[in-house]
Amino acid sequence: MNVEEEVGRLREEIKRLGALQSDGSYKVTFGTLFNDDQCANIFEALVGTLRAAKKRKVLTYDGELLLQGVHDNVEITLNPTPAAAN
Repeated sequence: MNVEEEVGRLREEIKRLGALQSDGSYKVTFGTLFNDDQCANIFEALVGTLRAAKKRKVLTYDGELLLQGVHDNVEITLNPTPAAAN
């Protein structure tokens, strides 16, 4: 799977697990993503996929590197897409 595909799959998983916000974004904690069995089966390197998505401004979170346990409560925000505004 290439990076763009993985980022696209990550979007879908955040929408599945996260809470829709009034601005069209979705919020989920790192711990929720990391501990989800379906995500574990999809992403070999979840942290790497998150960093790639952040670099592409698909999502935002505080910090550079998220570590399981230490950063379980860090909120990840999936930015709204123009299509979500319709």
